[in-house]
Amino acid sequence: MKRLLLFVALLALVAGGYYYFNALRKGPEYALIQAANATQTHDLAAFERYVDVDALTGHLVDDVTSQSNLLTALVPGGGLALRGGLGLLKPQLAQAAHKEVQRYVATGSLEAAQAAAPKRLVSISFLGLASHLFSPDSKFKGVKYSTDKGDEALVGLEFTQPRYDTTMVVEVKLLKQPDGHWQAKQITNTGELVKYVARLEKNHLLGGK
Repeated sequence: MKRLLLFVALLALVAGGYYYFNALRKGPEYALIQAANATQTHDLAAFERYVDVDALTGHLVDDVTSQSNLLTALVPGGGLALRGGLGLLKPQLAQAAHKEVQRYVATGSLEAAQAAAPKRLVSISFLGLASHLFSPDSKFKGVKYSTDKGDEALVGLEFTQPRYDTTMVVEVKLLKQPDGHWQAKQITNTGELVKYVARLEKNHLLGGK
């Protein structure tokens, strides 16, 4: 009887693990894992399956340019440049950001990504801005939270920020695609991150904490 109970418990454990893994494999976290893996293997096609680069960079441009008054703290001259003719510059900025992301995934080189971006009136690299938000020694801590309602999900990814002795959470919005896989569409808290890091940088430069 004891052996039978142990066998049943083992089956339940294996089945539970299988269903958990299968759910994870189909979930939004899995899509982000695959996107991260694609950047490591420089597989642009796989990356674009799990990340809608057009949507992501379009939202990124909108969110960052709405914080133009704070950009000077992170990118000298950035805020001043963005305040002039912003409506006309957004398409060019979105195209530049798209090219940067594609080139970075394909090469793994930030310098190559910035060089590949189209020439533009405003000299702002969005990957360069990201390097201000997250220093080279920042590390991924894990998934802070994950919620999904139907075909929409929000996943919070937590990273360390040693420069300011803190952590930051990047919230990614994903949508389920017709074939069932999830695709990242937007970083929903870009504006809040820019504000937060601008404040931390100001305090850092003033010698505060």
